Amino acid sequence: MTTESLEILKFFPEPIFKYKLENFKDFNKELSEYIYSLKKEDEKGIERSNKGGWHSKDFEITKKNSIQNRFALELQKYILNTFQNFGWKTKNKNIRIQSMWAIINKKNDFNVLHSHPNCFLSAAYYVKAEKNCGRFQVENPNIAKKNFYPEVANKNELNVLLAGNEIEEGDLLIFPGYLPHKVSKNESNEDRIVISFNVDIK
Repeated sequence: MTTESLEILKFFPEPIFKYKLENFKDFNKELSEYIYSLKKEDEKGIERSNKGGWHSKDFEITKKNSIQNRFALELQKYILNTFQNFGWKTKNKNIRIQSMWAIINKKNDFNVLHSHPNCFLSAAYYVKAEKNCGRFQVENPNIAKKNFYPEVANKNELNVLLAGNEIEEGDLLIFPGYLPHKVSKNESNEDRIVISFNVDIK
């Protein structure tokens, strides 16, 4: 057998769409102020996947002309583009942001593995992200591959169970809500601020 005769067919990719938000510096300044004001009003926050971090309640994104409302409107073109890349129907569909919230991770804070059921898409947007503030990581959702496989000699995209990437301020990651994901430990001395949201069709 020669390697020239080999063709690898990859039928079921698990995509993460990565965008850089236009005018992200202007948005991030106002978003940061808004999120810290929410934290000041509610120091306890709520606990979800966050371990040690602060998790806000849902944003009031319908509040006209507020920073969170303007941010939600700005996100629409990226959400629509993601739907189109998936090949999903968008005509006469009321595609909406179902919920939106923020998480502040200080040094050594992290988020455990979780997914977002009952939505088509989930997302993470980076308001503040210093170097070494915590990688975004996804786990292979194929349960059979996670529980039964031979010993791996060389890691590659066909056998990897956990993958991730470094993130920067202004990055927007949009991915299927069922995709298990987590955030590694913030090893920087600065807050890591992320906004997450879920998308469905009303």
